[in-house]
Amino acid sequence: MMKKIAAGSALWLLAACSTPAPPPVAPPPPAVSRPAPQKPPEFKPVDTDKCEAKGLQYLVGKPRTQIPVPLEPSKRRVLCSTCAATMDYRADRQTIIFDTDTGIIKSVTCG
Repeated sequence: MMKKIAAGSALWLLAACSTPAPPPVAPPPPAVSRPAPQKPPEFKPVDTDKCEAKGLQYLVGKPRTQIPVPLEPSKRRVLCSTCAATMDYRADRQTIIFDTDTGIIKSVTCG
């Protein structure tokens, strides 16, 4: 009888050993570190009147003969609406454009 118990125990132990092992558990993925959100840049208004053209807006609609003499002639150009002009941009230069036919000022801008 002891032999039967020993044989049964051995079979039971073998059966217990032969059960499939649970599948291995995958390790959790590494934590992704994200940078802290940044504050968006502050937008400052652009000074679009470096040539002080706002002060001459009263000229629009008036004859070109009313254009005052500039203190610095190199910082102002007066053009007719059909005249050829260079396309260079100078923020410190006033550009006054008048109508070729009527002599009436159409615009005063920087550039």
